[in-house]
Amino acid sequence: MKKYFVICAGLSLALAFTSCKSSESAYKKAYEKAKSQEAQQRVNQEPVQTVTPVATQPATQTRVTENVDNATVRREKVTVVDGSGLKAYSVVVGAFSLQSNAQGLCQQLRDSGYDAQIVKNEERGLFRVVATTFDNKADAVNSRNSIRGSQFNPKADAWLLYNE
Repeated sequence: MKKYFVICAGLSLALAFTSCKSSESAYKKAYEKAKSQEAQQRVNQEPVQTVTPVATQPATQTRVTENVDNATVRREKVTVVDGSGLKAYSVVVGAFSLQSNAQGLCQQLRDSGYDAQIVKNEERGLFRVVATTFDNKADAVNSRNSIRGSQFNPKADAWLLYNE
């Protein structure tokens, strides 16, 4: 009886192992089918057009001259606090509520070779730092443009002031 039992158990195990197929083969078949469908879609699509790169050439420098008549000028009544005096058009590079801050920027400008001055706008209560001052607008515009490109004032903006 034991012998039959062992033989039956062995046959049952052998049958169980041989009848089971691994699920890997099912996944592999599904993957291969998807790949073949994807390849079929690529073949059916229109060919991709290739784009040729644009040839770039170095830019030549051109000087843009600004129309002096269109330059914006602020009109303010100011009094000289520190400096030799203003002419009609001035280039302002800073405005401060504290005179000590204005003096610091003014000293930096003087160290850079500018004839800097400090003026006060009584209406607004601000101390303006003037880098240069001129009798005509064209010279003031040229000076403002050169100051805008200088290293001491890279972030701030320079603007024109007409003293009333």
